[in-house]
Amino acid sequence: MTRKEFCKLTGKILTACGFLGSSSVNSETNSREERRNMNANIKLDYRIIKLNLKHTWTIARNSTNFKNNVFVRITCDGVSGMGEAAPNIRYNETPESTIEVIKKAESLFESDINLLHFVELGNAIQNITEQQTAAKAALDIALMDWIAKKFDVPLYQYLGLDPAKVPLTSFSIGIDTIEMIKQKVKEAEPYPILKIKVGKENDEAIIEAVRSVTQKPLRVDANEGWKDKNEALEKINWLEKQGVEFIEQPMPVSMFEEIRWLREKVNLPIIADEAVKSAADIPKLAEAYDGINIKLMKSGGIQEALRMIAMARALNMKIMLGCMIESSLGIAAAAHISPLVDWVDLDGNLLIANDPFQGHPVVNGKIILNDKAGLGVEGEL
Repeated sequence: MTRKEFCKLTGKILTACGFLGSSSVNSETNSREERRNMNANIKLDYRIIKLNLKHTWTIARNSTNFKNNVFVRITCDGVSGMGEAAPNIRYNETPESTIEVIKKAESLFESDINLLHFVELGNAIQNITEQQTAAKAALDIALMDWIAKKFDVPLYQYLGLDPAKVPLTSFSIGIDTIEMIKQKVKEAEPYPILKIKVGKENDEAIIEAVRSVTQKPLRVDANEGWKDKNEALEKINWLEKQGVEFIEQPMPVSMFEEIRWLREKVNLPIIADEAVKSAADIPKLAEAYDGINIKLMKSGGIQEALRMIAMARALNMKIMLGCMIESSLGIAAAAHISPLVDWVDLDGNLLIANDPFQGHPVVNGKIILNDKAGLGVEGEL
């Protein structure tokens, strides 16, 4: 950033925060009136969009050909911030339950909370309900998109992050027939790292099929599919010989002691996925896992994800940034904080046939963040 650009950015931030301008900014009465005027202009919109998948998506738990995601738009002072919720049945979420939470949040935007006080508002969003984190994520993403657009800078720049440090993303191969798995691997030729879904009886056959057509680095996700620790031990030791980098959520979340036992007997890192949702979960997980997979849909948005990253770093844990089946909007939100993590699995939009948004291209496995304000995506609800 040049000195001229820095001064321009600083001026915008100071002006937006009220440090420059009228001498009356310190007046409590005027500040309250400004908040009321701002909030009177806030509009919250939402809608469900059906996202069709290029291939049937199968993991250890279920299969689907589409996802109904909920999209949110916050408009204020001529600026619109957009967010996305990808409800997951694993966490008792549906599009309908997501919309219920968004409706509850409408009262927050009618209160005295200033949108510029995004930390306070983000905390209020988190406290709407105990669960339903996908709905919270949509609201938080939209809020952070609005903030960065208000300052007219990309979100990664607002957060002080270097877009050149975005890790390579893996490309996920869902469970399928052996021939279809081979076809999917061939279609994934542009991506240098693959993540393979397992958790069925034919896991070895799946990996052998992948290895018959590529020698790329592999990451394996069992999605809680292995229910016996000795079976998991045998499979992980075999996978190590196949050039696998790490294992994601090998056993059910409830089998914590078995995973702790497993960790002591294998060489490959074990990464928590379904077991981790918020920063509060991480200290306990450090006893049984080598790292965590943060997803904005699990954390409830960007702000909690940043807290999770700080917590995991403090405990010397590895960090992966993942996603659900999401459009380029949701993927962009995660991509903006990805310079902070070790591994990236942000390919949900690449699995969709009718993505309603255009975001950041993937070149040789690397997400190239543009310099547009906010999340940097194009498209409307």
